[in-house]
Amino acid sequence: MPSCSWARLHFSPGQSERTSLYCSELPMCPPQIMEHCIKQNNAIDIYQEYFDDEEMVEVTEEAPSAKTINVFRDPQEIKRSATHLSWHPDGNRKLAVAYSCLNFQRAPEGMSYESYIWDLENPNKPEIVLKPSSPLVTLEYNPKDSHVLLGGCYNGQIACWDTRKGSVVAELSTIEFSHRDPVYGSIWLQSKTGTECFSASTDGQVMWWDIRKLSEPTEVMIMDISRKEQLENALGAISLEFESTLPTKFMVGTEQGIVISCNRKAKTSAEKIVCTFSGHHGPIYALQRNPFYPKNFLTVGDWTARIWSEDSRESSIMWTKYHMAYLTDGAWSPMRPAVFFTTKMDGTLDIWDFVFKQCDPALSLKLCDEALFCLRVQDNGCFIACGSQLGTTTLLEVSSGLYTLQRNEKNTASSIFERETRREKILEARHREMRLKEKSKTEAKEDELREEVPSVNLEELVAKAEEEFFSIVFTELKKKEAAALKPKPQKQQKMEGDEEEEEEEGEDEEEEETPT
Repeated sequence: MPSCSWARLHFSPGQSERTSLYCSELPMCPPQIMEHCIKQNNAIDIYQEYFDDEEMVEVTEEAPSAKTINVFRDPQEIKRSATHLSWHPDGNRKLAVAYSCLNFQRAPEGMSYESYIWDLENPNKPEIVLKPSSPLVTLEYNPKDSHVLLGGCYNGQIACWDTRKGSVVAELSTIEFSHRDPVYGSIWLQSKTGTECFSASTDGQVMWWDIRKLSEPTEVMIMDISRKEQLENALGAISLEFESTLPTKFMVGTEQGIVISCNRKAKTSAEKIVCTFSGHHGPIYALQRNPFYPKNFLTVGDWTARIWSEDSRESSIMWTKYHMAYLTDGAWSPMRPAVFFTTKMDGTLDIWDFVFKQCDPALSLKLCDEALFCLRVQDNGCFIACGSQLGTTTLLEVSSGLYTLQRNEKNTASSIFERETRREKILEARHREMRLKEKSKTEAKEDELREEVPSVNLEELVAKAEEEFFSIVFTELKKKEAAALKPKPQKQQKMEGDEEEEEEEGEDEEEEETPT
């Protein structure tokens, strides 16, 4: 670059702008230098974000907290339980709530079958009323078409709504080909058409459907872990899990506390049930894979929540303490891999962060006096909806620390999962060794007993038994002979003589009575 006064002014523009020399010397600058500087300014974007793709690593010192945003109450006089929740897929400004009474044959007379779609900004009146033929136990928005909803009914039928057509059911499965028990799980599948789904019920069946033809299911699978496909041996399904990244796999939580891992595309029916995980003492009300690490999944049942790994089938790798109240539902945070939520029968919502604290929840909130039955977390992790036994749905907003990814949280959560999985594998191997030792001991004892039995001479035993038998017989015979040879006493002889005379008199009387 040729030396001129422009170079001097370029390095100290603040001083030059305050002098008239700047204005007088600027036109004197060669045009080549001016053009070079303008092109340089155009080539560099001073507002460019160079690290836009990096993960958010904000660290907050704020204590975990949550506040109630809104409360949606069942408008019916006869209150029903809020049994399932589903967020609107576009914008999450609406919430679909299924209402039902799950007490078998105890539904109050005159109970409404209606379920509702609520606008989050208007808690006074539902935006849309859904009118099924039987109370809804589950209700799910179609992720590809927000106007379409899938419902599982108490009588086992599958219903479908199109909100553009009103409140009436658009499609309904025939009762002959539907479930025999209430439908406790229904999930949309990732398909090209966006019309495929599947459902599960306590009748022990999982059914696949296409809403374009709901007259009968496209496929049926029986949850018989003995792999004999007998419906009377099937385990009742009460929760479902499907991960779109694993399109052929799904998991079923049963009434018996067993999780069944399945592969829909297996070659034979027996191979469709891959494996089982058992660890709960009662029904598994919630089952969900970790959104960041699908190999690990959360289950909620009895008085605990448990985290499992597919690599460790004999036991869960992490679990909460046993609570005083029964747990009813649970879900992972979609934004943080170490955070999950659980609801309890005492009306408490627990928020867990096992990176921060493992023995106790990071935050416990008492939302109501009645039992909480269900919960659903919004896609951004900011809002949580909880449904209660009396049909009240509470909308909560959690503090930013509970939905903002923390520094190195993914690596920390992954290392915790791997560490606990290794620990469980070591314990499983140890238990396996102990079982083998016990088995070998029992087998050794049985072998010893088998060896002792042939060492006894059977012929000698038979001969000895015969000798004892005949000696007893001969002894008895000798006793009888000795008794017969003994002389009878006089009194006994007299009594015998009297008896003989009486017998003779009796015979004479009989002869006299007989006519000649």
